[in-house]
Amino acid sequence: MDQRITELIETLPHMHSKLKGMRDTLLTNLVMLGEIPAPTFREHNRMSFLVNRFTQYHMLNCSTDEVGNGLGIIPGKNGERNILIVAHLDTVFDETVDHTISIEPNRVKGPAVGDNALGVATLATIPALLEELDIQLNSNLILMGSSRSLGHGNIEGLRFFLDNTDMPVHEGVCIEGVKLGRLSHTSIGMARCEVTYRLPEEYDWTRFGAVGSIVTINELINRILEIPVPRRPKTSIVLGSISGGRSFNTIASDAVLRFEIRSESNQMVHTLRQQIEDIAAEVSSHNGSEVEIQILAQRNPGGISFSHPLASNARAIMKSLDINPRISPSTSELSAFIDHKIPALTLGLTDGENLNKPEESIEIEPIYNGLTQLLAMLVAIDKGYCDET
Repeated sequence: MDQRITELIETLPHMHSKLKGMRDTLLTNLVMLGEIPAPTFREHNRMSFLVNRFTQYHMLNCSTDEVGNGLGIIPGKNGERNILIVAHLDTVFDETVDHTISIEPNRVKGPAVGDNALGVATLATIPALLEELDIQLNSNLILMGSSRSLGHGNIEGLRFFLDNTDMPVHEGVCIEGVKLGRLSHTSIGMARCEVTYRLPEEYDWTRFGAVGSIVTINELINRILEIPVPRRPKTSIVLGSISGGRSFNTIASDAVLRFEIRSESNQMVHTLRQQIEDIAAEVSSHNGSEVEIQILAQRNPGGISFSHPLASNARAIMKSLDINPRISPSTSELSAFIDHKIPALTLGLTDGENLNKPEESIEIEPIYNGLTQLLAMLVAIDKGYCDET
């Protein structure tokens, strides 16, 4: 292990102890941000609160952009490099859901509290954390709450920023509320798709094979399950959700299947997507239903190697804090960094339960380990310990 990292690791117990004193500040930001609904494409109110927090800490360039990202900059002592820290603003819950956040002695409960209110709250608290630890980085630290990340958003917020910023980004860190130990530094190829079957208004029920749309979706699923999926390159087809129909006694006129193709190979993703599109069209032709196929999101494989200093130092810092690294590829914001050839990784902050359910909860005590690993990584990146030689 690099001696410089060893020396940094020796400071972590003191850092961990000091961060415990920031509990109230972090949880206040968590409640105030988490109780603001932020469904994808409607994150404006949460973004505005975040930017106001940045302004209160006297950060530079506190602003938003055309797609609703919230930004602020903590200037470095020399400003020779820029580190971009990102947490996605949006959640899977809309305004009809009660967003009340409750704090219990050992945990916090509420919709999207772990995905990703804690990540955004950490972003809002970073200036105070650095001040408490008396850390002044040489690098400029760009803090960004990214918009349009989930689902149909297709990480548009971060993509837009990286496509249009005049500031060269040297390294990136993506913050997710859960799970502690999460370490992603690669992305797999992915295509997220939606197939919709509809019966035309003048549907011919006398034709051979005439059925409702639910039966048609079922036939498509059965055909997809028959597709041979290779073990190498690692590949999977994830059937995510189906919906359709209106009532017990009414034949469904429409039905929707949502699925995701994942593979280490872009070519395999393309091949399977085309195969499923052909099957969907063939099934439609059997019974005269109309079919619509949408590609909602795509990712390219890539990232830094297991031995890259950014990844290896992250593992060393985690292990020193008794965090078990959970290494897995990501299809989140990390993909945008990878597309721009920027070394980056994704870190989780704590443990939680019932993710993406209204009763979602996170544990408080592990957060201090999560914050310690994050700040240690920022110091390591800033000092050049994570640069590839």
